[in-house]
Amino acid sequence: MAESASPQRPSRDKAPSAVTPYGLWPSPIDGEQVARQATAYDAVHTSGEAVYWLETRPSQDGRAVVVRWTEDTGAADAVPAGFDVGSRVHEYGGGAYLPAGRTLFACSRGDQRLYRIDGQRSPVPITPEPPTPAGLRYADLRLVSSGTLLVCVRERHQGEGVVNELVAVPAEASADPWVMASGHDFYAAPRPSPDGRRLGWLTWDRPCMPWDGADLWVADLGPDGRLGAARHVAGGPQESVVQPEWDAEGVLHFVSDRSGWWNLYRERHGQVEPLLPMAAEFADAPWEFDYSSYAFVGDGRIACRYRQHGRDRLTLLDPETGRLTDLSIPYTSVKPYLRAVGDRLAFIGASPTASSAVAILQVPTGHLDVLAGAEVSLDAAWVSVSKPIQFPSRDGQTAHALYYPPTNPEVTGPADARPPLLVQAHPGPTADAKARLDLRIQFFTSRGFAVVEVNYAGSTGYGRGYRERLTGLWGVLDVAYCLDAARSLIQTGEVDGGRLVISGESAGGFTALCALASEDRLAVGASRFGIADLESFRQQAPRFQAHELDRLVGPYPEAAATYRARSPLHAVDRIARPVLLVHGLEDTVVPPMQAQVMAEALARRGIRHVLLAVPGEGHGFRRPDSIRRALEVELSFYLAALGLTPGMPDVPLATDDAIAAGSSDQRLGR
Repeated sequence: MAESASPQRPSRDKAPSAVTPYGLWPSPIDGEQVARQATAYDAVHTSGEAVYWLETRPSQDGRAVVVRWTEDTGAADAVPAGFDVGSRVHEYGGGAYLPAGRTLFACSRGDQRLYRIDGQRSPVPITPEPPTPAGLRYADLRLVSSGTLLVCVRERHQGEGVVNELVAVPAEASADPWVMASGHDFYAAPRPSPDGRRLGWLTWDRPCMPWDGADLWVADLGPDGRLGAARHVAGGPQESVVQPEWDAEGVLHFVSDRSGWWNLYRERHGQVEPLLPMAAEFADAPWEFDYSSYAFVGDGRIACRYRQHGRDRLTLLDPETGRLTDLSIPYTSVKPYLRAVGDRLAFIGASPTASSAVAILQVPTGHLDVLAGAEVSLDAAWVSVSKPIQFPSRDGQTAHALYYPPTNPEVTGPADARPPLLVQAHPGPTADAKARLDLRIQFFTSRGFAVVEVNYAGSTGYGRGYRERLTGLWGVLDVAYCLDAARSLIQTGEVDGGRLVISGESAGGFTALCALASEDRLAVGASRFGIADLESFRQQAPRFQAHELDRLVGPYPEAAATYRARSPLHAVDRIARPVLLVHGLEDTVVPPMQAQVMAEALARRGIRHVLLAVPGEGHGFRRPDSIRRALEVELSFYLAALGLTPGMPDVPLATDDAIAAGSSDQRLGR
């Protein structure tokens, strides 16, 4: 049995031994350690007494492996060496595998075909070879018709178009799937009833994203995998319905935000009824497939994970009485992958002092076993524990963030100084900062940086109204909330207002670049896999999310002028501080050319900048060398810009990693 993945407690008190400038504190947390312990745990499933999860391993160049655990055998890989599990439906994937006894159905990241793996046998493809590489993609798998058919979402890439549909796939051999449902822009969550006679599923159509509005449908399901007439259960353009599931009695449950919060509902006797109305979120924005933030345990109660005030709670709900009982777990962040095995509950949890771990909870006794987790060989005295903060925003609202003070048991900063502040804008914009141990953040806090992760307008976890604050204001209100968080910490004396840093990934990278163009007090910034030009991104983004910008910015092309006005690429003349751009050359979500054109624009203006473009990496780095190198470059870049090291070195713009049109002899401006 694996031990809990939490920092070691200090063996003795250590008094500070030196006064050292903030930002230059010595730290045992280096880039190599961050990379080595960046294993990700996702997508929990159960089958019989076995627990499965997906493990993404930087040590194997980011390969994703399905792991199977039983009490008798412990944890072992359920796929052969070299098999990389992953779906690219919507580009973000999810729902890439399904266990059934000792059989595993899994999608190969390489060719996107579905494979059947029986025990120790070699994987056998059960879907045809696509006409073009990765031209047919599958996700969100479920078995129907006594295990002879898989029903799933298929994404067809044909010419310039992309089509989503529900299909049935014979589970035994490679054969042409047939379409079960089509005609809507997007499909998700095909869920057969326990008796196999009905199927529930979700659809949504442009301009909605699934967290804006989605519909839940039910139809009779024949033994041949054909559907009868579809009946609408819930949802619409103004109601987000997610995560449909059937209980053992065949009652359909789902999560809806019709009240303004994602709460749990069920349909019984043709009537939809709320199970637990409360100001809390029982779901996450479904950027990926197969989320499950509730599960039916053996005694008829429902295990629920909900988020309130920036913290996740795991509870048991009695659906007949409405009684809610907290489950005692040492975690403040629980991923939306809850699966029940009788009276046991499998999930992935983390806390501000413990990295993510796969755990199984004995519901009757409260006994918790950790099945897998990244061992953090770090004395707890080095860990900066996040605290949720609230602060006034310039639009007259209350905003939220997680604040990490600089923490180091061996040194302290000068009495008359305050630490530099790293403002982090989370990826999204429909996402949120999680209260869990992140060694990337500890890398900076242990060196004397303060860090604030901002849950800016548009973030999940605070109700539909908070998400919708960003409507029409992306690139404005998200930026304002990040700067307001910094202002609040400056006013309370926590940080040095003259040494402000901003960074972000993906949508957060866009926010960081916008902030650099709008706030003179920022000293330096970094965009990792970020958007520089909204207009070209709107034209090139994955079909799943391209239209999201119509709500966040304005309908395109009618609002083309707004797209250009909000784009950092067209605001370079207002950027006066150094900029770091980090991008993977295989990024299929935000094209790497976004970073290239931004670098070229900065070069023309003579703005100090570095473009780190990494071959073989996509939207988020998976390989240890890439993770380590990017983090070390980022720290050096910040220190130079803050005047904490000698003047900024003449770093190549894009040496051997140059993007297509880049040149190996380009240099930093100024």
